[in-house]
Amino acid sequence: MEKKKVVIVTNQYKDESLVLGKRIKTFLEKKHIATDIFEFSNSSADFSFTDYDFAITLGGDGTVLFAARGCLDCRIPIFPVNLGKFGFISGIQKEEWEQSLQLFLDGKLPVTERTMLSVSVFSDGKQTASATALNDVIISAGVPAKLVSLDIEYNKIPFGKYEADGVIIATPTGSTAYSAAAGGPIVDPELECFIVNPICPFSLSNRPVVLPATGSLVIKVLPSRETPVTLSADGQVSVPLKTGDSVVIKKADKKVLLVNCTSDIFYGALKSKLHWSGGPHA
Repeated sequence: MEKKKVVIVTNQYKDESLVLGKRIKTFLEKKHIATDIFEFSNSSADFSFTDYDFAITLGGDGTVLFAARGCLDCRIPIFPVNLGKFGFISGIQKEEWEQSLQLFLDGKLPVTERTMLSVSVFSDGKQTASATALNDVIISAGVPAKLVSLDIEYNKIPFGKYEADGVIIATPTGSTAYSAAAGGPIVDPELECFIVNPICPFSLSNRPVVLPATGSLVIKVLPSRETPVTLSADGQVSVPLKTGDSVVIKKADKKVLLVNCTSDIFYGALKSKLHWSGGPHA
């Protein structure tokens, strides 16, 4: 399909992102592709990408997470140029953007699908908030080093009461993010599953669990010594919770489209960024 209009999502905190955004805009407009620039910050409200053929992100994985929420419903691909530290999602390096972008425009770069989470919050039986997330949904205490109490069930199967600093519900894409830092497993991003990972649980029996993404998680907020509880989606959307609220998490109906984010890019980032080797060499 011919590309006629593109949005470039730059990161306000990275000067090189703004400079590169202008260079890419010039490159595209010489090809008669209309281009808008959107400046993203962590306080940016969700933005609709409906009128565009694809989006280019210039930043780290956080910039991609923002764009994923806007691109999900309209099913337009994200071309992610990595200007951050890790680049598990942003698989295109900044020194190769021009060559890679031309290959994409020529239809010669792979576009992969990634599972996202759909989140609904219910209070007194009524839905009060909703969000989507590519990496993870975190329910935790609103202040550090405070326990929260959560009742968790999956497909109406009770998992019991979790007393912890919180719980992370991660996608395979998000398995290398906060969940990995909290001791969770690393999962191939092409799998469809959830990782339920408690944060500093009070009981040693509460361990990370990997579940099929075909099911539904229900997490209920239990009384916990007046500790404020917060839901965070991808670290960018925040929803305050209160005792008695229920959070329903399931696989989103649609998948986000990412350009050149294949398994070899993912495992290459594991090796180069996290120094993963799989074991000693002879």
